[in-house]
Formats: sequence, C-alpha cells, structure tokens
Amino acid sequence: MNRVSTRVLLSCAAIGVGGGLVAAGSGYFAGLIAAIAPMLYGITIGAHFLPSVVALALLRRPGVALLTGVIAGLVGAAFAPMWLGRYVGTGLLVGALIELPFLISRYRRWSPWLFYVSAAVAGVILAGGVFIALGAEHYSAPVWLAYIALFVASPVVFTWIGRVIARALERTGVARQLSSSTAGARKRL
Repeated sequence: MNRVSTRVLLSCAAIGVGGGLVAAGSGYFAGLIAAIAPMLYGITIGAHFLPSVVALALLRRPGVALLTGVIAGLVGAAFAPMWLGRYVGTGLLVGALIELPFLISRYRRWSPWLFYVSAAVAGVILAGGVFIALGAEHYSAPVWLAYIALFVASPVVFTWIGRVIARALERTGVARQLSSSTAGARKRL
C-alpha cells in the first residue's frame, strides 16, 4: 500500500467502531454462553468477523481488514477492559486471516468465495485454539464435532452479513473513490 488516504483511515475507524459495539455485546453474550453451555460458544465468534469483512469487501484495499479488526477490538475492550487482550488479539487474528487469501492473490482477486473460505479456515483455527484451552478429554466426540461446526458456521454467516452490509453501503456511494480497484473491473459482491 503506497498511500493511505485519510478517508480510508476514517472509513476503517467508522466500520471498526460499529463492529466494536457489536463485538462488545457479543462478548457479554459469549460470557453467558460459556457459563451455561460452553460447547455453544462458537455461535458468538462470528461477530468478530463482521467489521473486517465489511471493510475489506467495501474498500478492497490491502490492510483494511487488519486495521478495522484492531479498531473494533479496542472499541469492544472499552466496554469490557478485562478482555482487552481477547478483543484486540481476536481482531488482529481475524483481520489477518481474512486478508490472507487476498494477500496471496496480491489483492487482484475479489471473488466472494475467497471471503467464505477464509472465514471457514479462520473458524477452524479459532476452534482449535479454544478446543485445546477447554480440554478435549472433558467432552465426547459428537459434542466436539458440533462445537467445531458452530465455529465454522458462525464466521461464514457473519461474513455473508458483512458482505451484505458492504454491498448496501456501496450502493449508497459511501465507498466511491475509496477502493483500490477500478469501478469497471469490480465484480458484484
């Protein structure tokens, strides 16, 4: 990325603030789920994908998913300071994992399937980390399969929601002259 305009940075900040508010609410809901039914925790992880996906789908510029994820993490942590590391770390990790397939394609391909594959792979990676933290020996295999399925499904669903939001914002003209791809070369979300 040669230059980042103030408009791109402010767009990432605005998306990050909105996503951080969603993540903050999701964090408290996740705490409730973890206390009541920890194996359903995966349904809450998708909220962390929302800001990064909206930013990347709308702006189509390198680094915006990562930056927006970190901003969302900082905003979420403002409502739950005890989870600062969790929010910022998750925002950073999710932003990086969402950006990875686009980085590999050198930000030349914006196919919808790249968003969904990156969300599913990121869900598996996050599920693996929590899987180890919870201790696999405490639960049966069918419970773990359902757990991992939720960790994959939730990011994919929130990726779809994020792409729908990005498309709606694009139709309003919010991202006009902000994306790195030309208007004629852009495919529909």
